[in-house]
Amino acid sequence: MDIRKALGLARNSTIPPAPDPAVAELGRDYAIARRHKDRKAMTRIMRTVKKEHGGLTGTTKASFEAGQESYDSIPAITQPKRRRRR
Repeated sequence: MDIRKALGLARNSTIPPAPDPAVAELGRDYAIARRHKDRKAMTRIMRTVKKEHGGLTGTTKASFEAGQESYDSIPAITQPKRRRRR
């Protein structure tokens, strides 16, 4: 048994490496647009995936979802409440 795993220092990655980095980058961009509720960018990214990569099938879908999960694993920053009167 590896000593790093025994001590809990090893990284347990559940997301496999993306076979297509370009599609994974589009997945990250899609996750960013979804977090910011940018429907126009979401539509543009999905249109790009369908046009240039032949849609979300097989490894393309796995790469796209891996890119989304890599961004979604980062927690959002909570903004402070505005307590002042205007």
